[in-house]
Amino acid sequence: MDLETLWRASARERERERAQSFLPMDISAVISTIIVLVLAVLSLPLLNTSYWSNIRSLLPFTIVSPLADLVVKNATIYTSDASLPFADSMAIRSGRILRVGSYSSLQDLVHYGTEELDVGGKVVVPGFIDSHVHLIPGGLQMVRVELRGVSQKDEFVRRIKEAARNSKHGCWILGGGWNNDLWGGALPLASWIDEITPDNPVWLTRMDGHMGLANSLALKAAGVTKSSEDPNGGTIIRNSAGEPSGLLIDSAMELILALIPEASVDERRVALLRASRYALTRGVTTVIDFGRYFPGASMESSWEDLSDVFQWADSSRKMMIRVCLFFPLGTWSRLADLIRKGGASMSEWIHYGGVKAFADGSLGSGSALFHEPYADEPQNHGLCVMESDVLLNMTAAADKSGLQVAVHAIGDKANDLVLDIYESVASTNGIEHAQHLAPGAAAHFGQQRVVASVQPDHLLDDADSAFKKLGEERAQHGSYLFRSLQENKARLAFGSDWPVVDVNPLGSIRTAMKRIPPGWENAWNPSERVTLVEALDAYTISAAYACFLDKHLGSLSPGKLADFVILSTDSWDEFAAEGSASVIATYLGGAKAYP
Repeated sequence: MDLETLWRASARERERERAQSFLPMDISAVISTIIVLVLAVLSLPLLNTSYWSNIRSLLPFTIVSPLADLVVKNATIYTSDASLPFADSMAIRSGRILRVGSYSSLQDLVHYGTEELDVGGKVVVPGFIDSHVHLIPGGLQMVRVELRGVSQKDEFVRRIKEAARNSKHGCWILGGGWNNDLWGGALPLASWIDEITPDNPVWLTRMDGHMGLANSLALKAAGVTKSSEDPNGGTIIRNSAGEPSGLLIDSAMELILALIPEASVDERRVALLRASRYALTRGVTTVIDFGRYFPGASMESSWEDLSDVFQWADSSRKMMIRVCLFFPLGTWSRLADLIRKGGASMSEWIHYGGVKAFADGSLGSGSALFHEPYADEPQNHGLCVMESDVLLNMTAAADKSGLQVAVHAIGDKANDLVLDIYESVASTNGIEHAQHLAPGAAAHFGQQRVVASVQPDHLLDDADSAFKKLGEERAQHGSYLFRSLQENKARLAFGSDWPVVDVNPLGSIRTAMKRIPPGWENAWNPSERVTLVEALDAYTISAAYACFLDKHLGSLSPGKLADFVILSTDSWDEFAAEGSASVIATYLGGAKAYP
């Protein structure tokens, strides 16, 4: 081996020895550096307070932390909590209220990661709970023919003609919201629209949902003729010759409803989202939803919406507002089994409220049940939509199983009937609407702890027709007795009955305070007005009580969900006097949901 070869071999050996001697130290340094960098990157989220909020929400136990994620300050907060009605600041952590009081009293909860929301002196109230809506029907109606507010026959016909022009041959034209009292009281007829809808069946519901107008094509498809008999709990309105006029009342509506193609799953899902977004613009954070169940409608629709729509929205995290669902009374055992197996809540968004039935129809449709006959129809006392013994037996069975029962009752006889039924059961149940009461009935609400779920804006639409249909004495002294119910210790819960009327808590609050119908100079029975605080409570804490959610919702109290609304007014005194304000922002669980 020559010298160069020996030198090269020796150099390679020395290099190998050198590499072996330094390799462990180099790898250790690299690994240490990598570990430091990884730990530094992983620790960055720990500096973000929302990270810890998310972690806490996933743990099966509660972490007690003195720090707030959000502090609302410089506000006039009405809490709906009698122990502390007013405050100027509120601390929130992980979607729930941590503390309410003065800003100085919250300083120990504020840290470098706390967001502080200065509302500039605006009034803040709990998120509104609408005690009576039909959420998916409301969302569907938003894209159908809108007849609410139409005050002339020509405009009624024009809107149907426009819809027919844009509809495919043979497709149903659907819509609603009409109120014949706005154009003088004459009921619409199929003949109004037959000529402009020769190729499309039509179904248009009255604003109260208890009467609908079909065109002749739809009547023919349903087999409704001169010889058709009125179904139990319903009426086919006829002309002087005995021919169907196109109008169907309550259970008679099933003759047409059975033919209308079901809204698809996708249409109903979109309707839920559309309706929820709209509700948020009005400050509504929770609704008591009576679904698509109306007289004449299938009892399965509410259950289909539970599986097809609400469970989908909850599992895909698309719920925008909280809902408390009611189901048809005839399916009470099904709901009892569901609650027994899985509890009364699917999540913080979806709760199972109870069951609903109908005792009568509506005033405007002439189907509300009264002791005395209608002033303009001496032979008409209204309709009993469900036989009283059936209603009694089902109510008793549902109540015994622990379910809340809500019964629709408009007329004084219907309300007395339901109060008598409730007297035989022990639990807290409710009457939906309670619009017209016989003397002494308001006291029975309080004595029996019955929730009066009322809709103030109905009085705006009913004012003129009530005097016509009931006479001055009954209309003046027995209708919409908010103050009487309140003074008799009944629990008032306010709502809209959307899409019968618009979902608009602030408008309803003003109506309950003022009671001045359109075109009137003075209040309708001013002694039945309520105060702003009473009206706010009826839309918040009392509404939460009505659906058994008052431990979690309804007031801005420590431990409850941080659902609240920022209003446009910065003067509580002006708000209390006039009831006028609009929604600036809506928050759910401490997070902005609107705008």
